[in-house]
Amino acid sequence: MKELFDKLSYRCSHRVTSMYSTSFSHAVKMLSPKIQKDIYAIYGFVRLADEIVDTFHDYDKKLLLDEFESDLEKALERGISLNPILNAFQQVVHKYQIDSELIDAFMKSMRDDLNKREYKSLEEYEAYIYGSADVVGLMCLKVFVQGDAQKYEALKAPAMKLGSAFQKVNFLRDIKDDQDHLHRSYFPHIKGDVIDNNSKKIIIAEINKDFDEAYAGIVQLPMEAKFGVYTAYVYYKNLLRKLTRTKASEIREKRIRISNPMKMVLLTKSFVNYKLNLL
Repeated sequence: MKELFDKLSYRCSHRVTSMYSTSFSHAVKMLSPKIQKDIYAIYGFVRLADEIVDTFHDYDKKLLLDEFESDLEKALERGISLNPILNAFQQVVHKYQIDSELIDAFMKSMRDDLNKREYKSLEEYEAYIYGSADVVGLMCLKVFVQGDAQKYEALKAPAMKLGSAFQKVNFLRDIKDDQDHLHRSYFPHIKGDVIDNNSKKIIIAEINKDFDEAYAGIVQLPMEAKFGVYTAYVYYKNLLRKLTRTKASEIREKRIRISNPMKMVLLTKSFVNYKLNLL
C-alpha cells in the first residue's frame, strides 16, 4: 500500500537530516510532532540538491541536477515519485500549496552553483541568497502557519531575514572550504578573495541586522513552531558571536564550530527562556 511507501519516504528525509546536520536535526525535534516530518521533507529535498552541486565532484553535476529537476517536475505533476525524498517533498508542496516560484528560485540558485564562481555585486549576492535560503524559510513558514494565509503574509519578511542570516553565517563559517575547494566567493564585500577584519566587520553588522528583523517574526510564530525556530536562532547567533571574536585571518584558515557540550547548554538556555515566556 502507498501509505507504507509514504511513511518510508518521510523516514528517508528524517535520516538525511540527522546525518547531514545534527544542529538542524536537534532544532526540528523541538517543533511540534505534527509538523516535524514536513520540515524533514523540505530539508531532505534541499539537501539532496545541495549535495549534487557541492560534493559530487567525480560525476557530471549538470546531468545529475538536470535529472533531479526533471524527476522533481514529474513528482509534482503525478503526486508520486519512486525517489523517496522527492515523494515526501511533493506531498508537502501539495499539502501546504507551496508556491512553484519558491521551488524555481531555489533550483536557480543551485544551478548558479554549477558555474558561477564570484558574486561581484550586492544584487547578485542577494538574488542567490533569496533562492538558496530565503525561499527555504518561506517553505517552512507555510508549514508553521498551517495554511493561514494572513499569518503567512505577516511573517513572510522576518522569515526571509532569518533564512538570509543563517545562510550568511554559513558563508562566513565555510569561507575556507568555499574558496579553496569549491572555488566560490559569495561575499561582494571581500576584495581579492581575502577577508580582512574590516570586511568581516561589515558582514557581521549586516547579519546582526538580519537577525534583529528576524526575531520580531519568531516571537509571533505559532506555539507549534516557536521553540524549534528559536533554538536554531540561538545556535546561529552564538556561532556568529564566536565568528565575531575570531580574527579574519583565522576564519580564513579553519572552520569555526560550536562544540556539542555548548550546543546542549544553548538548548537548555533556549528551553528556559521559552518556558518563562521570555521570547
